[in-house]
Amino acid sequence: MDKQQIRQRIWKEIEERGIATFPPPYGRIPNFVNADKAAEKLVLLDVWQNAKAIKCNPDSPQKFVRQKALQEEKTIYMAVPRLRKEKCFIELKGRMLANVASSIKGAFRYGKPVYPWEMKKIDLIVAGSVAVNRKGARVGKGGGYSDIEYAIAREVGIVDETTPVITTVHDIQIINDEIPMKEHDVPVNYIITPTKIIETEKIYEKPKGIIWDILDKELPILEIIKQGKG
Repeated sequence: MDKQQIRQRIWKEIEERGIATFPPPYGRIPNFVNADKAAEKLVLLDVWQNAKAIKCNPDSPQKFVRQKALQEEKTIYMAVPRLRKEKCFIELKGRMLANVASSIKGAFRYGKPVYPWEMKKIDLIVAGSVAVNRKGARVGKGGGYSDIEYAIAREVGIVDETTPVITTVHDIQIINDEIPMKEHDVPVNYIITPTKIIETEKIYEKPKGIIWDILDKELPILEIIKQGKG
């Protein structure tokens, strides 16, 4: 199956089995019952406990991850949707913001827009997924922005090959199928569900930066980086 076929299958299954919670799963990183339990599992990991700055996706199922990070006084960076601003990340920090800024709307109300090179070194990346397998291959919602965010972070030196990438999903989002992985796709190191912690087989290498030859999006931040202004 190609990635879109995998997405459609998971979206349908997660809805039919009553695992999806608001908003509806189609076309997005699906929110799922017990997403808070997955966040509780995640915080048990040493890589979480040692992390001071986290890059986290802005999707609904990872709200609980963002909330825990703020409660623990970690700094969170979230990408502006579709990277449409030059200051394409939002910085969040402070325990007082945990309840109001862990939501998407709250984050963009209370957070501070920053350029990638203004960010602290990232200790941990949390990514949303539609599906993953134990080899570490991941399927996102299809826009490709998560991979571009990672590439930008590598390009400006705030992440490297050793920076762990984690995803929180429902158990049914872990599939046995092969997932097509291209050179720009970012694999995950850990899969966290409401019931288990899985360290992946780490078969795939992480991209080392922006692969300009295959880039198919024109974004303000990419123009700045390309011109060496960052």
